[in-house]
Amino acid sequence: MEFSSWLALAAICVMGALSPGPSLALVIRNTVRGGHGHGVATALGHGLGVGIYALLTALGLSLLITRTPLLFDVIRYGGAAFLAWLGIRALLAKPVVGESSKALHAVHSRRGAFEGFMVAFLNPQLAIFFVALFSQFVQADTGWQQGGIMMLTAGGIDALWYVLVALALSRGPVLVWLKAKSGVIDKLSGLVLLGLAVKVVF
Repeated sequence: MEFSSWLALAAICVMGALSPGPSLALVIRNTVRGGHGHGVATALGHGLGVGIYALLTALGLSLLITRTPLLFDVIRYGGAAFLAWLGIRALLAKPVVGESSKALHAVHSRRGAFEGFMVAFLNPQLAIFFVALFSQFVQADTGWQQGGIMMLTAGGIDALWYVLVALALSRGPVLVWLKAKSGVIDKLSGLVLLGLAVKVVF
């Protein structure tokens, strides 16, 4: 891939990462509840999910998804169910009180990485986005090397953005204020996630 083409690809991936959605709500919530480790793990998991989607798209899977309604519906409804589960969990969560232990931070990190990955990987809109985007870059002879470049670009930019969000929110008075408002943040993020789950289905 030529450098000018890569710059165009990277610029579009940056704009995609910056757009608000369930990913941002999840990173904010996990950072508030589990600190920067939980937020960063969520960001890295999300970046991995985006990267894998990018690779699969570059190799042609997303074209199959868009042309096979049954497979597309499985991913769409699976994504909606996962978003709804996260939303309900956020609505029922108790406010943050005190500091978490190291063991609890480890659990948070693993769960955060899993949630971040699943929110990305079960999002059928990513398939549509990457089909539209990669149609400008994918050639008939596109193989693992160029697909790997697209994967690292899309996943790396996404992970970097959400890591920065998690680190910014977990520093000094910002995190103290957010923890004090954790109950409100949980309810808002829960409503956002449930709303997005409904939107995915309908």
